[in-house]
Parts: sequence; structure tokens; C-alpha cells
Amino acid sequence: MSQETLREVKPMKKSLLAVLALPLILSMTIFSMAALASPAIQDHQPTGALSQKSLDRILKEVRHELVMLPFYGVFDNLAYKVDPDGTVILLGQVSRPTLKSDAENAVKHIEGVEKVVNNIEVLPTSPNDDRIRRAAYRAIYSNSVLSQYQLRAVPPIHIIVKNGNITLEGVVARQMEKQIAGMQANGVHGVFSVTNNLVVEEQEKKDDKKK
Repeated sequence: MSQETLREVKPMKKSLLAVLALPLILSMTIFSMAALASPAIQDHQPTGALSQKSLDRILKEVRHELVMLPFYGVFDNLAYKVDPDGTVILLGQVSRPTLKSDAENAVKHIEGVEKVVNNIEVLPTSPNDDRIRRAAYRAIYSNSVLSQYQLRAVPPIHIIVKNGNITLEGVVARQMEKQIAGMQANGVHGVFSVTNNLVVEEQEKKDDKKK
């Protein structure tokens, strides 16, 4: 069975989905949002496969490189996975084309990376989407409950807008904060739909204890 690790980049703590689970150097998130548990070590590695130690190192270095990208921000969502053969697959959505190429260039020179598959989507240029991004940012981060997150270098609630539709990605501490972020986004004029994919750390910790 092939071993893959999917990680999402967002600035916060370890998240829970299966995406970035390493602590962030900037104490935020390339988040580790959508991040989740590291893959279990298999007894028998396929021929040519990297060791678990090498995979863990690559995962950590890829995350570091992505979170340090100078133009990575609240309107972008980066995720990745690493295959046992050293292939890094980049995923997510970005608001500017240069960020897609910057992400690939940042990780392809990491020791042990044999190949980079860049599946990052560049969001279409749209004045209306730009307006929605600004309005959603104000609505979410001006809220008294959520304003604390605005102080981070890369705020943990990422606002992805495409053709008038909003998707929220990232990590928040409590379920209530996730609900408030969704309501604030839904209140933005001209938005067609809101998909709330925010990960709740509180729930993640409860799930970890059950395991």
C-alpha cells in the first residue's frame, strides 16, 4: 500500500486533517491547518522508498519553505503531500500566479525531493472577487471574537474567493469561532455561497484523546 502524507499549509498549531502537522516557526499557521496526523511507519518499505525519518524531514522542510514565502497571505491556501518515492505534490489556491511558481521553486531543491508536481490553482482575476476578498477580510477580522487572529504574520483564517464563492480554510481554537467566521462571510454583499472548512483545534484535541 503506498504511503502518502497530505499536509496543508497554514499558520497556527497542528491541525487535524492530514495536512500540516508541524509547529510553525512563525507561531501561526501555514497553519498546520488541515493538517493532520503523520503517517504510520510501515514495516516493509517499497523498493526505492524513502525511510520514515526522511519523509518526516522532507515534510517539515516543505512546510517551512512554504510558510516563509514572502507573498503567501490570507487570500491564499497552500497544501501538499509527499509520496514515499520523494515526489512532492503541491495543492491549493493562490491569488497571484507568481506564488505558484515561487512555491515550486522553494521546495524542489530540498534534499530527498525527486520531483515536484505543481497542482496549485491560480484563481481567476476578477474585480468583483477582489471586492469580496476585502469585504470578507473586514467582516471576519473586525469581529471582536476573531480580531485576535489578525495580529499574526499570516492570519489563520484564509479567505479563498472564486467567482463570487467564498471558501474558508485554516484553523481556529473553538467551534464558536468557526461558526462566527462563517456567519460573517455569509453577510458579505454579493457572495453566492460560503464553504466553511475551518478546522477546530479544540475538537482535534478531543479526538486525539479518544485514540
